[in-house]
Amino acid sequence: MENKMDFLQLEDEIVKVLKTIFDPEIPVNIYDLGLIYQVNVDYQNNVEIVMTLTAPNCPMADSLLIEVNERVGEIPGVTEAKVTLTFDPPWNKDMMCEEARLELGFL
Repeated sequence: MENKMDFLQLEDEIVKVLKTIFDPEIPVNIYDLGLIYQVNVDYQNNVEIVMTLTAPNCPMADSLLIEVNERVGEIPGVTEAKVTLTFDPPWNKDMMCEEARLELGFL
């Protein structure tokens, strides 16, 4: 990536990919669900995704984190992908986008 526009395009592509990954227990993608807290891209195009889960004891946590890491790492231009899991702040339904809350009947 040679300029700021390419950097922004890479961030957009990362978000597009995140919107194709679904929580296995909820029919909403992890981005709209509010599980993605940060997408950090450095100048070498290393990507760190800071995310949470709907519950700390989620039985699908390992597979979901692996999927996020692999799918983001496959994006052309990404040098390396790393997923950091956090529970601070804890996830709650208010973190979902309006469309997700509507789809799940919270509005």
